[in-house]
Amino acid sequence: MLFRGLETDRLLLKNISAADREFIFSVFSNDDVNRFLFDAEPLKEIKDADDLIDFYTIEELRWHHRWVLVRKNDGVKLGTCGFHCWDKETGCCDVGYDLLPDCWGKGYMLEAMRTIIKFAKDEMNIKQINTCIYINNKKSIRLAEKCGFGFMGQMKDEFFRGKKYPHKIFSLRFD
Repeated sequence: MLFRGLETDRLLLKNISAADREFIFSVFSNDDVNRFLFDAEPLKEIKDADDLIDFYTIEELRWHHRWVLVRKNDGVKLGTCGFHCWDKETGCCDVGYDLLPDCWGKGYMLEAMRTIIKFAKDEMNIKQINTCIYINNKKSIRLAEKCGFGFMGQMKDEFFRGKKYPHKIFSLRFD
């Protein structure tokens, strides 16, 4: 199995599973978490969490994966991160991440991102990772920059919830 659990100083990154149903619903139904995600409305029903989990747990080798961040000292689930749109031929993928608001600004996602970036480079043979970040999501932009991502441009004419929702595109290349 390519995708396996990972570990940082403070976190366990466990593969998403059906056991995460309630947690996934709590994260992706939280409007504070979802206000910067431009691709989906917050989850409305618990069965929507099942659909999301099913998407990330199809048989390998798949073109996407998600880990759940679990704090080591107390077992609390904090958020998720992972890859999608993995093109195995070109070695490119996109990364996405989310964190419950109580955990923002504590360095958890930086730890997780550095770990999955190393995994992508070493285990997935990724040559480039991309991320699209809403222009007003300053914390996420700082996180991407701390991880070595460079600004590549801005998406135009994206609409979400009836209004323009412009995003900046950042990339990290491994040469």
